Amino acid sequence: MREDLPYIAYNGSNKDRAKENRRPMTRAEQRIWFEILQARPEWYKFIRQKMISSFILDFYCSKLLLGIEIDGDSHIGKEIYDAIREHKIRKQWIKIIRYSNDDIFENIDWVYENLLKELLIRKQELNK
Repeated sequence: MREDLPYIAYNGSNKDRAKENRRPMTRAEQRIWFEILQARPEWYKFIRQKMISSFILDFYCSKLLLGIEIDGDSHIGKEIYDAIREHKIRKQWIKIIRYSNDDIFENIDWVYENLLKELLIRKQELNK
């Protein structure tokens, strides 16, 4: 892994909100967490509701500086906000992968395969 990557700071005022978000996972978050992220111990470790700057990522792998966002109903009409948020997070070297609720409920096998591919790509990006 690259040694020159920056420390990822966060806004402490969101700490309580992140803690609250860890409790009631959405159905889509539960499915990806239990069937893919937590159930695969050979993978990189992911945590839930990681604070990055003033934002909270659904899932985050610190070793790969990789976030996963699940776009459900709460993201409808917030596309501009999400784009700005993602741009600010990417400035901290963090790559974000997005999956929709539909992806998770209708094609979890594709999500799994896509995530495997993205993990390999990200590992290569950071080893350059």
